[in-house]
Amino acid sequence: MFGIVRPCSHRLGEGLRTQWMAHLCGLCLALRGDHGQFARIVTNYDGLLISVLTEAQVERATGGRRTAGPCPLRGMRTASVAQGEGARLAAAVSLVLASAKVRDHVADGDGLLARGPVALAARRVAASWGRAGARTGSDVGFDTAVLVDAVDRQIGIETLAGPGTPLLTVTEPTETATAAAFAHTAVLAGRPDNAEPLAEAGRLFGRLAHLLDAVEDRETDAASGAWNPLTATGTSLVEARRLADDALHGIRLALREVSFTDGKLAHLLLAHELGRSVDRAFGTSGCGHQAHADGVRGAFGPPQHGGPYNPSSPHPHDGQNPYAGGGNPFGGGPSFQLPGPGRRGFWAGCAAAIGVCCTCKVCCADEFEGPWSRKKREGCFSNCDCDCGCCEACEICECCECCSCCDCGL
Repeated sequence: MFGIVRPCSHRLGEGLRTQWMAHLCGLCLALRGDHGQFARIVTNYDGLLISVLTEAQVERATGGRRTAGPCPLRGMRTASVAQGEGARLAAAVSLVLASAKVRDHVADGDGLLARGPVALAARRVAASWGRAGARTGSDVGFDTAVLVDAVDRQIGIETLAGPGTPLLTVTEPTETATAAAFAHTAVLAGRPDNAEPLAEAGRLFGRLAHLLDAVEDRETDAASGAWNPLTATGTSLVEARRLADDALHGIRLALREVSFTDGKLAHLLLAHELGRSVDRAFGTSGCGHQAHADGVRGAFGPPQHGGPYNPSSPHPHDGQNPYAGGGNPFGGGPSFQLPGPGRRGFWAGCAAAIGVCCTCKVCCADEFEGPWSRKKREGCFSNCDCDCGCCEACEICECCECCSCCDCGL
């Protein structure tokens, strides 16, 4: 799973967390249903935003959910998951962009892909995913050619980019691709008036995704000699943060123009969690507009909380990613014995333990069900130190008037 929007389950709350999981599982199952088990590997956090936006615009009707069977990532429990055109559009976009990502790694000769046989197999997988994404996109009325064209143009732009090239020239293809995907959710939902503001939100989301990826990979790219937009164009972290903050502000403004039936989850992910993603990438815990007064070191010093970008962090995550791995799913559990009433058998318990670990319930959940005993147990870090307030983005940047403390009901 990859992506920049990784909400903490504590901040989502029970209702929105259930919705978020429904869209994540819906994307995964849409990939499996249309393209087979292996396609599920491209399930990603950002892709589910397409499904979230589609559902947020439609009138409530039957058929938007279905009950899925047991899955290890859900502790071998059934769940209500999203289905329909939104999930399929998300699957198509995820497949096409994953195909492009694989081709890019093959072209760069990254890791094992530098070996001929592995590269050949990867090219075949990428081509298969590209065709599969195009088929599903066509089924929901979306022409994935705009995504393929964006990827092709990206390669040419990166080849020609150098010191002095505007960074936004490099991010433009990504912006175009995400704008098209976001706008098509309005078509699927039957809300054509939403297409323009959603295209703007998508364009800026694409810019942010490209920027944050460049910031996070800056040091590793420098060490390996790989191409990086910031290094290639000579863009400073201060300028990158300014562009990121402006894009975030633009997304919040664009969302105000969208008519949602129920936009709580979409707003929380795109207006609030996206802001946290920016802070996480730059190693800060607040708005970066002060960067110009403080300089790079003062504005982008070490993270104020432990997390994936702070090597000295005492925890495997800082509460940002409810699916990060870690912890011991067997700690405090029963010895292996025959199942009693309410207990799971050995193999079912193993599957449940994998799910508890992979969904991070053993670390971050207030309580979770023991894999074998099915007894309630407390998560290792249930009293996490992440700031789970709902209105941090509004308080810091005064960007929107939409939390429970500012009349939005979140």
